Amino acid sequence: MSEAAANVSRVTLQLSAAEARRVFLDAQNLARRTPSRRPREADFGEYLHRQGVLQLDTVNVLARAHYLPLYSRVGAYRPADLDDFLWGDASGHSAHAFEHWGHEASVMPREMLPLLHHRMAGGSGWKSRTREQLESERPGLLGAVRAAVEEHGPVVAGDLEHMAPRDGARGTWWDQGHVKVALEYLFITGSVAASRGRHFTRTYDAPMRGWGVPAADEGDWGVPAGEARQALFDRALSATGIGTVKDLCDHFRLPFAAGARSPDVAGGAAWAASAVERGLAAWAEVEGWNAPALIAVDGPASARPDHRAARDPGRATGRTLLSPFDPVCWYRPRLLRMFGVDYRIEIYTPAHKRVYGYYCLPLLVGDRIVARLDLKADRKASTLLVQAAWHEPGRAPGSRAVARGAVQESATAELEAMTAWLGLDDWRSTGRGDLSLAR
Repeated sequence: MSEAAANVSRVTLQLSAAEARRVFLDAQNLARRTPSRRPREADFGEYLHRQGVLQLDTVNVLARAHYLPLYSRVGAYRPADLDDFLWGDASGHSAHAFEHWGHEASVMPREMLPLLHHRMAGGSGWKSRTREQLESERPGLLGAVRAAVEEHGPVVAGDLEHMAPRDGARGTWWDQGHVKVALEYLFITGSVAASRGRHFTRTYDAPMRGWGVPAADEGDWGVPAGEARQALFDRALSATGIGTVKDLCDHFRLPFAAGARSPDVAGGAAWAASAVERGLAAWAEVEGWNAPALIAVDGPASARPDHRAARDPGRATGRTLLSPFDPVCWYRPRLLRMFGVDYRIEIYTPAHKRVYGYYCLPLLVGDRIVARLDLKADRKASTLLVQAAWHEPGRAPGSRAVARGAVQESATAELEAMTAWLGLDDWRSTGRGDLSLAR
């Protein structure tokens, strides 16, 4: 019997597609309208604790990637307040968070630091190749850069460029010099801690100053790899409420490869089985899904303190714009399966080949994604530009179509709110797309 068939044989719950969608949105704190009160620091902490990860990205055509998921859930807050929460004091040290590779480059709650130790200390092809090439091209540079960070941190890459100045045109390191590559290697391996300075510039410091622990290769503060991966899987279950094993693995980019004999698949199956055995999850069959799902359930008294059982709110009433880097949008197969949305971020697509636009934000209304808007903040003109506006061609399974007038009204309201949050004076549509945005 295949693993999928064995899982189905253990299914205890039956859910409709709409029920599963509401459970997911509730876990994401998107099933209700954003609160009318002013957002507080506790809201930042609650989001980071529940999701376990906040993705970072340098794209700033609208707003920094890490600002938008909080905006979608808590409403119009001051981005500077989130920066203070995430990056801490003037040295970039935060008691609440740390930066590493959670789901791509991410900020995570400080209590999760031991769960990432195995990623820092473990081997990888990139680590081996980078170390070998650095030692070949700049012998001794890694050790010298590490020592300089220990003595002078926090520093930015430019502070240490004199240690290995560029000696010609850009080469094997593209637009990065050897010092920058060395710092990134040391960061990924936990030999230095990273944070953010002015203008989102990455800073580097000694782990003891930045994280309060020794470097990953000097301390035994980490959780063993097997236990850490299980704990990350468990946290993904609470963060999403429901999902296939692949859905849950993607949250923290836990390894999962296709093929019955793959050890990664065995790992995913083992993490799921453990969650069920410990009373944190139950198997479920969801209408239209071709793989069994796990749903978070009330755990025993000995359950992890961060465990949260899934809940169906009965009706989803939220309305917001979602970033391409929002957890709802991360895993494209889930987005298509749950919402009927075939989404691709087109930042890296040549302009003449783009279908919807450079930076499209899905518009969530209730439990359906009804439109996508290509947005850009023209800060010089103090205007939010709607480069294109489209009706969503797909439809969430088990849902009814939304009237065009209702979609237009929702889009207009969210554009007004986004404009105000960004501190812009007005918004303007170019008219491109099949969704009219008349005011």
